[in-house]
Amino acid sequence: MKTVPVGVSARHIHLSAAHIEILFGKGYQLTSLKDLSQPGQYAANETVAIEGAKGKFDKVRILGPARGASQIEVSRTDAFSLGIHPPVRESGNIEGTPGLKVIGPQGEVELDKGVIVAARHIHFHTSDAAKWGIQDKQLLRVKLKGERPLIFEDVVARVSDQYALDMHIDTDEGNAAGVKTGDLAEILD
Repeated sequence: MKTVPVGVSARHIHLSAAHIEILFGKGYQLTSLKDLSQPGQYAANETVAIEGAKGKFDKVRILGPARGASQIEVSRTDAFSLGIHPPVRESGNIEGTPGLKVIGPQGEVELDKGVIVAARHIHFHTSDAAKWGIQDKQLLRVKLKGERPLIFEDVVARVSDQYALDMHIDTDEGNAAGVKTGDLAEILD
């Protein structure tokens, strides 16, 4: 049986270094609240507000380190509340996506793109992928074994020697299956 731990991801934002400076002040560096499942990634102590056409969320956690481009990941439910219609995309693929306003303690940034509903995916270390015969970008079927078991299709395999084995889903998906971070999922094919 091929099992992987599940990480349920709440709304969050990745910021470029330039946007961190606008939002928090010149030379500002994010500080780590806790490490995340992927090596070198962390939840920052810092949060921002995000504002769309219909709504606003305060205290949106920043994930570090800084990235080349700012990106916001929300659930479909969050998107409705904000009044935007982001596509389901893999992280980093932000062309043609909607933007919104990001509000920090020292300034604001009006993003013209960058909001996505993250495609459900599994991070595989190259050794795990090789052991199970899984290729980068392969689409998988995965069973979540929560209170209300579900089978998800089109789960993207992301393979790198920089990754640790972990499945990422958003809060809507986690709630639908009745799973929480740390539960296990089974890869069906």
